Formats: sequence, C-alpha cells, structure tokens
Amino acid sequence: MIIFPAIDIIGGRPVRLYKGDFATAHQVADDVVETAIGFANDGAEWVHTVDLDGSLKKRPVNGALILAVARETSLKVEVGGGIRMVKDIEYYINGGVSRVVLGSVALKNSNLVKEAVKEYGDAVAVGIDAKNGYAAAEGWTESSDIYFTELARRMEDIGVKTIIYTDISKDGTLAGPNIKQLCELNGAVSCDITASGGIRDINDITALKNEGLYGAICGKSLYDKTLALAEAIEVCK
Repeated sequence: MIIFPAIDIIGGRPVRLYKGDFATAHQVADDVVETAIGFANDGAEWVHTVDLDGSLKKRPVNGALILAVARETSLKVEVGGGIRMVKDIEYYINGGVSRVVLGSVALKNSNLVKEAVKEYGDAVAVGIDAKNGYAAAEGWTESSDIYFTELARRMEDIGVKTIIYTDISKDGTLAGPNIKQLCELNGAVSCDITASGGIRDINDITALKNEGLYGAICGKSLYDKTLALAEAIEVCK
C-alpha cells in the first residue's frame, strides 16, 4: 500500500481543514516545497496536493507551487482542486505532475473525464468525496443524490483506474477512516482505491493495508504527529 502524505494549500501555505469546512483552515507548516522535501526525506515516494483555493475558484490557483514540488523534489506529485478543463490537466501533466485528480467534474462533466482518460490514461484519477454516502462537489460545498458506489461504477465504465475516496465527516478528525465504506467501494469496482480522511495512527494504516487498499492519504496525523511517516511507509512495504 502506498502512503500519500498530504499538502493542502490556501494562499500559498500548507493548511488543514476540519470536515472540509474552509472556515476551520489553519496553517500547519511554513512552506509547501520544504514540507514536501521533508516527506521525501522520510521515505515518501508520492505526495498528495490539493489546491483548496482552486476548488472554490474552479481553476488552478496554487499551480505554480505544486509544479515547484514536482520540479524541486524527487516525489511523484498527485494534485486535485480546481481542475475543470482539459487545459488544466495539460498544465499539470506537462509541468511534471504524475497524476491529476478530477473531483467535481466527475459528477458534472463525465465527458471531460472520458476525454482525459483517453488522452492521459492512468495519470488521471477521480476523487469521490461523500457526505452520508452521497457524492459532494465544489470544495465539498454542494451535495448530490448520487451514491458513492454508483459514481465509482460510472467512472470505472469510463476507464478510470484509480479512485480516491473521502468520507467528509471523517476528514481532519483523527477519528479513524470509514473502513466499512472503503470496503464497500473496494468490492464494488476493480479500480485501485485510496483511502482519505480520518487516519490517526499506525493501527489505521495496518487496518487499511489488511483490507487490500491501494493507498492511504495522511494529513492531519502527520502534522499532529499521531503518525510517523517513516513508520507508516515501512509497515506498508
């Protein structure tokens, strides 16, 4: 299982949110690139970045910083937030990003997802963020009536190979991931499933690995030091 340390960005700084509420944003580190370098030094091969400003403005806002991480570190970079058009995907892929994560467009513009997968293949992932099991969009500010496994099946039919699943009620809480929903999703599609939201400690990492998941995104647990990145990576080898 791959451990993806996370850097969420507002105003050019690493921040964390509580349950996706932008009003709870607080800075957790001084510098995006330096934070990424620290993750690499701890043994990470990937970093998961989110342009939170982009999520709200529906376009890349902190893209230059994210490309700097790809350029100035050894990490493979995964990026989500504000990616709404093919040109946004091209911007990141051409800039050295390894994988783009399509979120809101998966709900609203499946044709764009189809076009992106046709052009970029495995470099395109879909992020499914859910409240009470139903997919949300636009920085988690909009809800839908589409159940998360139904959206996942639609994405699998399009050709998506990687899905990142976030239970919004767990995000930033350190209350443990939603194992039940992650297992439901893992059983519903053949895509690689990455868990996001709620991971607290090495016990959560072990539980996710034992369920056969592809990856785990860790944010608050690393910044609050309830989880050691190097230990998590070692357990997942």
